[in-house]
Amino acid sequence: MTNTTDADGFPILPDDPDTDVDDPARVPIAVPDYPEDFRAGFVCLLGRPNTGKSTLTNALVGTKIAITSGRPETTRHNVRGVVSRPDSQLVLVDTPGFHRPRTLLGKRLNDLVRETLTGVDVIAFCIPAGDKIGPGDRLIARELADLGKPVVAVVTKTDTVSRPKLAQQLLAVSELGDWADIVPVSALKGEQIDVLQEVLTSHLPPSPPLYPTDSVTDEPQAVMVGELVREAALERLRDELPHSLAVVVDEIVDPATAEHAGRIKGTGNRLQVRVSLLVERDSQKAIVIGRGGANLKAIGTEARRGIQQLLGRKVYLDLHVRTLKDWQSDPKALAKLGF
Repeated sequence: MTNTTDADGFPILPDDPDTDVDDPARVPIAVPDYPEDFRAGFVCLLGRPNTGKSTLTNALVGTKIAITSGRPETTRHNVRGVVSRPDSQLVLVDTPGFHRPRTLLGKRLNDLVRETLTGVDVIAFCIPAGDKIGPGDRLIARELADLGKPVVAVVTKTDTVSRPKLAQQLLAVSELGDWADIVPVSALKGEQIDVLQEVLTSHLPPSPPLYPTDSVTDEPQAVMVGELVREAALERLRDELPHSLAVVVDEIVDPATAEHAGRIKGTGNRLQVRVSLLVERDSQKAIVIGRGGANLKAIGTEARRGIQQLLGRKVYLDLHVRTLKDWQSDPKALAKLGF
């Protein structure tokens, strides 16, 4: 009779030819395609409104993934950008400007920033070279002091000041908090961008890549399209409209697909993009549209140029202006808009 247990009383299992470890051809061998000392992690770009975070994000990634504007409070959601290097991968998280909120939207954006800070590995605190250290910077510095994460103070827009003024700002920033590093940069001119990448990488944990190395962002296509429309509107209406403008992509239709073939007439084979621009009061609709539709036409022309570059094909852009009363302070409206 064949023994069914070994000397220690454990059952003897029959040989399984499909799991024969003596055959090296049957043993999967994982060969990493990244160095053993590879580093990867999330880096939050933080600062007051209009401190150059989005412009810096684009410069670090090497292409445009975040909209920019001279107006404060342009960014309204986190934008992720991926920087893949031979020795590391930085996942940048561009956050809305941290500010004293005047609306429910502002409060929720601040809450988003605070939540983001808890889930990243490194923080890049952006302070413009030409701005005096103010209450907003001190507030952020106090909040960062309690997180226990490495913080790199990034002095942005160095191209806007003289060397003596830059030296004064670097000293002021050094006295603001206990920073892991201080790096002055000019995103507009590309100065010190490579240095900042190296510094941020040095504070990342050992890790395999978190995203495919050919990725630059994980932003959904519809979100990027909507942001390009909002960017064009902000630039066109720079001094005419407060922060009452929201953009919703209602529909993106490809007439070339079987599902939509023949559905749209008179626009050729162009991608059909329908977008709503939302304002808080009816009186603001006239501002967005402009006399004889001039503003809306200009917004559409500029936005379409960016969208076509993003998507790599011709686009038919259909813009509509609608009123969503007091949406910045309406919880239900904010929920519908994704805030």
